[in-house]
Amino acid sequence: MTVSLPLVAVLGFFAWGAVKFLGVRTWIVVLIALFGFWLSHTFMAPAIESGTRSGVDIVNDSHD
Repeated sequence: MTVSLPLVAVLGFFAWGAVKFLGVRTWIVVLIALFGFWLSHTFMAPAIESGTRSGVDIVNDSHD
């Protein structure tokens, strides 16, 4: 059985878990999310997207 989840949903789940179980403050999660949003508008965005896609491809290929 194959389950397809968007990466943002998985990251949101981990953020919720960090706030709930690890005691990470909500404002830190918001700050990191804003940093990622602003970083996506810089010259680094294509490299980050390429690296993320490569990492997801590596994880997906290891299960075939």
